Parts: sequence; structure tokens; C-alpha cells
Amino acid sequence: MKQMMKWVNRMVTSILLILLVSIAGIVLSTKLTNGEPQIFGYQIKTVLSGSMEPTILTGSVIAVKSLDEAERSSLKAGDIITYLDEERLITHRITDVLATEQAVRYETKGDNNNSADSNPVLAENVIAKYGGFMIPYLGYLINFTQTANGSVLFMIIPGVLMLGYSIVTIWKTIRELERKHVLLEKE
Repeated sequence: MKQMMKWVNRMVTSILLILLVSIAGIVLSTKLTNGEPQIFGYQIKTVLSGSMEPTILTGSVIAVKSLDEAERSSLKAGDIITYLDEERLITHRITDVLATEQAVRYETKGDNNNSADSNPVLAENVIAKYGGFMIPYLGYLINFTQTANGSVLFMIIPGVLMLGYSIVTIWKTIRELERKHVLLEKE
């Protein structure tokens, strides 16, 4: 039983440490990239519409690879891109490439949309290319954490859990020290 408790204690400590380091890394990455978290060169985006279903589900988190100028101009039909349209980011599939001497433009369409997007996308407005990685429904949780209630919930609960775990660990250590002290006095 004692071995089992030690194993559980080590597992909980390891998990908390991994979570702490991961969160610190994501926060640091977010600060360094002006709010665009990057993991291994991929930006993490939340998909809020159903225009790309069933390829990308509404509420999913996707990984997109940032593109340099040369890569933006060499995309092809079938690639899924994230581009800036006025003040919002859109992720759609390229249906056609319109290349002229002046510029490269892409006709795009959401997989679930009936028609192509009304305006072709200039290559310089392309932010990234979809990397094929998606976590369904995690975007709903991320959006919730950005609300006032979500921020409180996701800051207070982990804090209370870590405080509780620390109190239990300290209490057990003190109890063990007192037990050893009593044994030494008996000798």
C-alpha cells in the first residue's frame, strides 16, 4: 500500500510539473509572437464556423504552418489556407490559382459552402497553410476560457488544486518527521 501511495504521489507531481512547464511555454510563446501561440512552428487557431465541415469541424483547434513570401505564391488548388479578409481570419480550400505578372490570387471555397468566396485572395494575405492536425471541440473550451467566467474558472480551480496538494504534502511530511522524532526519543 505504501509503495502504491509513493507511485501515485510521483505521478501526480510529474503531471503537475508537466502541465506547469507546458502552460508556461505556451504563455511565453504567445507573448513572443504577439498573441499567436506557436508550437514547433505551427500556429494554433480555433475554427468557429462550419464552412469547412466535414474536413474541419466547428469548434475545433487546428494547427497551421506560417508561410514565407515564396511559399505564399507557390500554393496550389486543393491546399487549405488561412488568410486575412479585412479584420478576420478565414480558413478555406484553394479551388483555383489565378497568376498574372502583377500578382498571384487564389479562388477559395469552404468545403461546406455552396459557392466559391466572392473575392479572390491575394497571396500576400495568406497567413498560413493547414497542417492536417485538428482537435475537435477544443475550440469551444478555449473560447470559454477567454470569457470572464472561464478565466476565473481556469485560474482558480488549478490554483486551489495545487494549494490543496501542497497542504497535503506538507502535512504528510510533518507527520512523518514527527513519527521519526518520536522513534528517536524512544531509543
